[in-house]
Amino acid sequence: MTRLFTINTLALLLLTTVAAFAQSSNKYIRQGNELYKKKQYADAEASYKKAVEKNQASVEGNYNMGNSMYEQKRFEDARKQYASSAKLAPTKLVKGDANYNTGNTFMEEKKWEESIKSYKAALKANPQDEQARYNLAYAQQMLKQQQQQNKDNKDNKDKKDQKDNKDKKDDKKDQDKDKDKKDQDKDKKDQDKKDDEKQDKPDPMPSKLSQQEAENLLKALAQEEKKLQDKAKKIKGRPVAVEKDW
Repeated sequence: MTRLFTINTLALLLLTTVAAFAQSSNKYIRQGNELYKKKQYADAEASYKKAVEKNQASVEGNYNMGNSMYEQKRFEDARKQYASSAKLAPTKLVKGDANYNTGNTFMEEKKWEESIKSYKAALKANPQDEQARYNLAYAQQMLKQQQQQNKDNKDNKDKKDQKDNKDKKDDKKDQDKDKDKKDQDKDKKDQDKKDDEKQDKPDPMPSKLSQQEAENLLKALAQEEKKLQDKAKKIKGRPVAVEKDW
């Protein structure tokens, strides 16, 4: 929860402010505070802005403008106003409250490291601020959980990547095995085909004759062929008888 300043809390702190500007500025601050209490944060912001325009050194105007921005979830804008009020703050207590609220804006955005830094600054300015001490401990615990979660997420991602890589390697091995098996099946089919073709073709019958017997057989066939040729010649040269036609 943010802390709202009122005119009374800074009444003694604004003695160095020019009276005319202070009175005009305080008028808008009062209006802003009333609107803020009614949760009309945009209208309250407009009043605080007028107060700052009248008196740029208004700590309360800058601070409470930051509060109205905070309630509108404009955390970055709120931090700028808190930073301005911290620079203008005449006491450590005011500076501590500005840092406390800055820590709250970071906590809303779950920026734990930044919120821790702001709460430490608040405690440095006001060591008695128990709310800042509590929020600091809470932010530190949340940061620890966040870091552990990030580590777990990283570990899980690494394990997933390792598993994915292993699965890819296993898939490649399976593909290689399938390819080798297909190649082996193809080679077997080719070999079986060759074997079938070889079985279908009759083997030449081995000769049972010796070389000498084969030569004698060839000579006998040659002589027989010559006898037939001679006989054919004799038949061809025999005269043919002509029958009388009477």
